[in-house]
Amino acid sequence: MGSGHFFDDEFKIAVQRAGARARLETLEAGVPVFYRDAQRKLDVMEYPSGLKFEIRFLIGSPGDQNYEVIRKLDETAA
Repeated sequence: MGSGHFFDDEFKIAVQRAGARARLETLEAGVPVFYRDAQRKLDVMEYPSGLKFEIRFLIGSPGDQNYEVIRKLDETAA
């Protein structure tokens, strides 16, 4: 614990897989998914149709109005 490592690699992989599975299940249910793309440092909204948008969260706004679309992400950006 002194090294700052709280979770082993196996646990981290299991969490990543669970998140990916939940994302796919949510999209399959017809619901858009909001997530942080850590590699590109973008907040993303993804629709079941495959469309993806970069968004900005609006702190303090009501839940159904708490983001704004910045731009559509194309295949090269996504």
